[in-house]
Amino acid sequence: MKKLNWGLVGGGKGSQIGDAHRIGAAMDNCFELVAGALDIDAAKGRKYATSLGISKDRAYADWQSMLDGETTREDGIRLVTVATPNATHFEITKAFLEKGIHVLCEKPLTMTVKEATTLHALAKKKNCLLAVNFGYTGYPMVRQARAMVRSGKLGKIRLVSAQFAHGHHGDASDMDNPRVRWRYDPQQAGVSSVLADCGIHALQMATYICDQQVNELSAHFLSAVEGRELEDDAALTLNFSAGTTCRLWTSAIAVGHMHGLSIEIFGEKGGLQWHQEQPNQLYHTPLNKPTQILERGSSALHKDARLSSRIAIGHPEGMMPAFANIYRDIRAAIDGDTAAEDRLPLSNHGVEMVKVVQQAAKSAKAGGRWVKL
Repeated sequence: MKKLNWGLVGGGKGSQIGDAHRIGAAMDNCFELVAGALDIDAAKGRKYATSLGISKDRAYADWQSMLDGETTREDGIRLVTVATPNATHFEITKAFLEKGIHVLCEKPLTMTVKEATTLHALAKKKNCLLAVNFGYTGYPMVRQARAMVRSGKLGKIRLVSAQFAHGHHGDASDMDNPRVRWRYDPQQAGVSSVLADCGIHALQMATYICDQQVNELSAHFLSAVEGRELEDDAALTLNFSAGTTCRLWTSAIAVGHMHGLSIEIFGEKGGLQWHQEQPNQLYHTPLNKPTQILERGSSALHKDARLSSRIAIGHPEGMMPAFANIYRDIRAAIDGDTAAEDRLPLSNHGVEMVKVVQQAAKSAKAGGRWVKL
C-alpha cells in the first residue's frame, strides 16, 4: 500500500498531542509526514519540522503558506491534521476542505454550532472526509463494547455513567502556565473549558458505544479555582435518543485522579465497564451471573476489536495504537472502505458535541435548566 502524503498544523515541540499524532499516523505505514506548520513561532516551527525529516521547502511558517504551497504541488498532501487551539479550528479546517483536502481536526470541532454545521456541510459538498479526533474510540475494547451493545448482548441500555476527571489543574498557583491558561480563556477556548476539553471525550464515547444521540441535557458548572472565567468541573445528566440516561462527570480539579476516563454501561441483560488507564480489559457482567473479564487480543472478540489490535494477548497496548487505528481507518475510508468509515468519529459526532457544549453552558447559566439539542 502506497503511503499518502500527510501534513500537520500545530503539534510542535512540547505539544501535548503532536507526538501521538505523528506516531499514530506512521504506525501502519498509511501516511508519510511531508509538510508542517508546527508552531505559531515560525522559526521554531520550521526548525522542528526539519528535525523531523520534513524538507525545508515544506517546513512552513504558517498554515496559510502550507495550504498555498501544498495545493500547487503534484505531490501535495491528501490529509491534514489540525492540532491547534480551539478558536483556530474552524478557519483552518474550512480552508483545507475548500481545497479538497481531507481533514482530521482535534476536538472540539469548532467553538460554535454554526461553524460546526458549516464544516459538516462543506465536507459533504467537497466529498472530503472530515474526522474529529475523539481518539479514545480507537481502543480495541471500546470497539468491542460497541459491538456488544449493537448485537443486543446487553439488551436495552438503561443507564450510562461516563467520566473524565483529572486533577492536573487543581493548583491555583499554576494559573499563568500557558498550557493551562488558554483553556480557561473564553477567547481561545469558547464557552466551556473542561467539558469541551475532556468531558466530550467521555460523552462521545458513550454515544459511540450506545449508537444514540443526545436529545436533552441539564448541566451544572463549577469554577473552583478563583479567577477562572470558565468551569474546571462539570456534571451533566443527558437523555439519549433511545431512552438511555447518561450521567457525565468531568473535572480538572479532581486531585488524585491521573487521567480518569472511564465508562460504565448498564442494560437490562447486563453491564460493561472500561477504564482507559487499564485499556486491555473490558468487564462484562451478564444479569445474575459472575463478572467476566474480556482481554484485548482474544480470538473470541468481535472483528472490529481484533482488527484494532497489533500485538498478542497479554501485552499492553495503549494510546498510540489507538490513534493509529484512527489513522488507519481514515486511510481505508479515503480508499472507500465503508466499514472503516463506520468506526470513525466523523463530523456528525463533532457537530453533536459542539451542540452539547453550547447547550450545557446555557443550562449551567440557568441553574441546570433542561435544554434540548
